[in-house]
Amino acid sequence: MKTATVADLRNHFRRVSAWLENGETVEILKRGQVIAQLVPVRRTPRSAEKPDIMARLDQQWGDRTFSSAEVRGMRSAELEGEEG
Repeated sequence: MKTATVADLRNHFRRVSAWLENGETVEILKRGQVIAQLVPVRRTPRSAEKPDIMARLDQQWGDRTFSSAEVRGMRSAELEGEEG
């Protein structure tokens, strides 16, 4: 575990920030006594935040394809719903 003084936070924050970004916990000292701990935030991988749209579409529709007539019918139904 890394340690930093209050003055280090003020004067060398980039270094302390780099420790946190690398997953280190940092104890903060004031007059030689530990007064706080800075703990890095646990982040999920960015790809885990995004839904898998193709899997969702496949689950909902499977191999279903619509004919041109079906698409025209759905579009006209949408337009009628907007007008009414």
